[in-house]
Amino acid sequence: MSFLRLVFILIFATYFCSCSANTYNDSIIVGASDTARYFSILKNKKIALLINQTSVVNNQLLPEFLIDNKMEICKIFSPEHGIKTNADAGEKVNNEIYTYNNKSIPVVSLYGNKKQPSKQDLDSVDIVVFDIQDVGVRFYTYLSTMYYLMQTCADNNKTLLVLDRPNPNGNYVDGPVLKDEKLKSFVGIVPIPIVHGCTLGELALMINKEKWLKGDKECILNVVKNKNYSHNLLYEPPIAPSPNLKTIESILLYPSLCWFEGSICSVGRGTDFPFRVYGFPSFKNSDFMFVPKSMPGATNPMYLNDTCFGKDLRILNKFEIFNQKKINLFYLKDAYNSCPNKEKFFNNFFFKLAGNEELKQQIIDNVEENKIRDSWQKDLNEYLKIREKYLLYEDF
Repeated sequence: MSFLRLVFILIFATYFCSCSANTYNDSIIVGASDTARYFSILKNKKIALLINQTSVVNNQLLPEFLIDNKMEICKIFSPEHGIKTNADAGEKVNNEIYTYNNKSIPVVSLYGNKKQPSKQDLDSVDIVVFDIQDVGVRFYTYLSTMYYLMQTCADNNKTLLVLDRPNPNGNYVDGPVLKDEKLKSFVGIVPIPIVHGCTLGELALMINKEKWLKGDKECILNVVKNKNYSHNLLYEPPIAPSPNLKTIESILLYPSLCWFEGSICSVGRGTDFPFRVYGFPSFKNSDFMFVPKSMPGATNPMYLNDTCFGKDLRILNKFEIFNQKKINLFYLKDAYNSCPNKEKFFNNFFFKLAGNEELKQQIIDNVEENKIRDSWQKDLNEYLKIREKYLLYEDF
């Protein structure tokens, strides 16, 4: 092969990969848009929805779209951040009334004191529809909300219809697998790794058939697949999935940065670039600084109005982060090593985010990154065998 031909091929390949990642959204038909697959299932049914601001089809929020198509919506459930996706992380979301076309629909919050629908919530319902954009990470709470919804549907013989959406973190699988029962929580409800490489539709199938619901139950489940979607290509959600994941870069960095929320380290909540920086006021040997302010979605962020020093990850573009296909442990090790008072770096929430108690000690002991990864590998290999059974999309 001539040198010029080789150069041409490399240039073309680079261009093609960049263009395909930029334009791939245009060819995907998400589950909610494939109405031929589910309108007949919903016809003449009393419907409950679990949705948020990302639940859009044909430029309409799903309840409005269904009402305009003569469907009967009798209840809406809302997850963390609420339907409008503007509440702070961890902020209690209240019940409310959703009004459209002179119809008033009760909205039951599933984030606060109540995280699972009750039997009474579903008594007047024939079918429940779940449609929320996920980011492919275990501690992102929409997965836990779906799990509890599945449990109630299984307990009460109700059908669950999942309108699937792509996983923007793609097909890589990484991080500790949650196996310790005492570490299960709303940021880790099923035995999967931090980055699970599935859509929520695939995870719903996995939860059902692996008998992870209480009582080894299964719910009556239908999943409407995405069309023209493959796990290996980059997908950019057209609507931010939550207030502090504003860009595709923040979504891709989220698996590597979120466990800082079990530490003294800020991830930039209260700035215009959350989950694209990390730091704290006493961070050593850093010229980069940021000052968290009160703003929608982060009204009382860590280190409010204090100057933080740390690292700026905005220099990384989406292709660089996506193509790494692994959690970046350097950030965690770097922040810990840059902390003058290391005894105060971690808090107990870190264990729940990590899904094990070993990682904290590995960071303290300055264990090499490849050895930390080796400690995950046996469980990851077992998970990959499970995952393979439930994949709905090409994965290579």
